[in-house]
Amino acid sequence: MNKLSTRLSLAAALTLALATLGAPLAQAAEEPVPDNVVSFNAALTSDYRYRGLSQSRMKPAVQGGADYTHNPSGAYAGVWASTIKWTRDLGGDGNVEIDLYGGKKGEITKGVSYDVGGLYYGYPSNGLHPNANTFELYGQVGMGPVSLKYSHSATNLFGTTDSKGSGYLDLSANLDLATGLVLNLHVGRQRVAHNDALSYNDAKIGLTKDVGFATVALAVISANTDMYVSPVNGKDLGRSRAVLTVSKTF
Repeated sequence: MNKLSTRLSLAAALTLALATLGAPLAQAAEEPVPDNVVSFNAALTSDYRYRGLSQSRMKPAVQGGADYTHNPSGAYAGVWASTIKWTRDLGGDGNVEIDLYGGKKGEITKGVSYDVGGLYYGYPSNGLHPNANTFELYGQVGMGPVSLKYSHSATNLFGTTDSKGSGYLDLSANLDLATGLVLNLHVGRQRVAHNDALSYNDAKIGLTKDVGFATVALAVISANTDMYVSPVNGKDLGRSRAVLTVSKTF
């Protein structure tokens, strides 16, 4: 065999070897996304804060939920629950919040996303008047790591008298700093309809780190209001405080 034939044979063998090695990678890269996805989540937090206010009287809370997504349409639904203290502290009953939600998300145009839906906050056996159960409609647009969301209550807001039509505006950004490390920034405005004294702003700055077996988040959260005080111990439920959360999605 001459040198030219030898070179051609080696080239053909190398091409075949590379094609053989590359086949599994190509198949993996082209593996289709499942139409239906179900995931679960669990968390332990040092203080359950929602819109800047403590829902657990500055105490730890246990949380968890499940989510379903239909990828072809962008439709989704889920349930989430957390231990709470505020309904009982206000003279009612119950020690759990159960949220039910559903909606649809997708792209408006390349790089611009949307998310619309509804969220029902349930407080079983809360016994408050008005009832603490609340339903909101929401819409969100996002661009890269930044999102703007507005939520509008179709009922009284968390047991506040004559507060139907309240709104919450949420501007958030989650910026990648390094592999697995994210900077979390948020400012929000809670407007309580017909109850101006109860309206307030809230803010958060924090870091989230994926450590493999779990996700750890540390954030400083505050609300600029002194209208939300625990009737049990007199503590300001919106005061600035560091909150540690350990969570896992599976």
